[in-house]
Amino acid sequence: MTVRTDASGRALSLAVWGLTRAVLLLCVFKVSKVFTVPGPDVTSDVSVIYRGWYEVLHSGTYPLDDVTWQYPPAAALAVLSPDLLPFWEYASAFFVLVLLCDALVFGLLLYAGSRPGMRDAGAWLWVAGVPLLGPTVYARYDLMVTAVAVAALLAGVRHPRVMGALAAFGTLLKVWPVLVLVGTAKGRATRGSWSAAAVTGAVLALVAAVAVPGAYAFLTFQRDRGLEIESLGALVFHVARQFGWEGRVELRYGSMEFAGPHVALVSTLALALSVLAFGWLLVWRIRARTFAVHTPADAAFTAVLLFTVTSRVISPQYMVWPLGVAAVCLVFRGSRMALPACLVLVATAVTLLEFPLGFVHVVNSDGEGLELMAVRNGLLLAATLSAGRRLWRDTVPGARRGRVAQPVSPAGREDTPASAP
Repeated sequence: MTVRTDASGRALSLAVWGLTRAVLLLCVFKVSKVFTVPGPDVTSDVSVIYRGWYEVLHSGTYPLDDVTWQYPPAAALAVLSPDLLPFWEYASAFFVLVLLCDALVFGLLLYAGSRPGMRDAGAWLWVAGVPLLGPTVYARYDLMVTAVAVAALLAGVRHPRVMGALAAFGTLLKVWPVLVLVGTAKGRATRGSWSAAAVTGAVLALVAAVAVPGAYAFLTFQRDRGLEIESLGALVFHVARQFGWEGRVELRYGSMEFAGPHVALVSTLALALSVLAFGWLLVWRIRARTFAVHTPADAAFTAVLLFTVTSRVISPQYMVWPLGVAAVCLVFRGSRMALPACLVLVATAVTLLEFPLGFVHVVNSDGEGLELMAVRNGLLLAATLSAGRRLWRDTVPGARRGRVAQPVSPAGREDTPASAP
């Protein structure tokens, strides 16, 4: 009976995944007005910006003169990926490839959840969370990057070196996947995954530098970015505009940013918060002793939230990062990240309300825009604090006053350490 129930549950999740993804495809393909989401055209990034980069990359160089190119060298693979489907025009091929990556993540989570001691909650979080971002999630390459990070975390349960190699590749796609390595168990797992990441990253970085000119031009463009209006720090100026702040919103570096008095100061403070977040992770890493099978996912989830919340830019598509890592957390029965994962899920839904549906209100900093940004970023901040507290209490000796957490084995039983601390 249990097997039938599990099988029926997975069949239902597959049906819901197929239905919701069909709606997303209808939205990005703009088949009718019924499936047109109000607000800015979210597909123009693919049909105009990505397509322009595609042409430049085919000429044998990176977009050296385009300040909107702010991505590591392997991002070129995502931009060039529609070549895999030459029988479709560029944007259509890109959307289908993102769909395939979405299916890959769902399949990996479903397979992992079917193993002894695991659960299907992660797959369900992914099924529900991705469509909450609306068509934006299929019109950016962030879901492709998330697929690599999810694969790395799941592979790390049994194959730390594979985890390291995938993390390195993901880092050269969009930097943040390096965070999946922060929670590997001390000892053999860390040595294996980190050394594999170092070797793979060095080789790929060297190949990129030698093969194509301008592989690291993105560093300058990324450094010069300002304070994007959807970031946590931007709330200061959304509120200040209600009291006559003499600033403005400008399109810079591919996003809407605040410009005016004190913006540089708040932007610097945001960078300082990112440094403090790194310091907290370092202290946690030193003091942590209990490394269970779910710890790498829990730590990665916390790290992604920390660096998302403190970032000067929180674009809507960034929400798929913590969503994917949270889904991996929920695969493990021992994970304590259910509450912050639910907060991220709600924040994802609010993100659709602010972009593209209510983006004009956010740009104008009116009452509705201010409320949307306060709620979305407040939920992300709450999720971050909750995840950090739970990770600390679950892994640092003496952090819990009650029962001491027992390490969890790869089979999911609370009796055997995942690896030696």
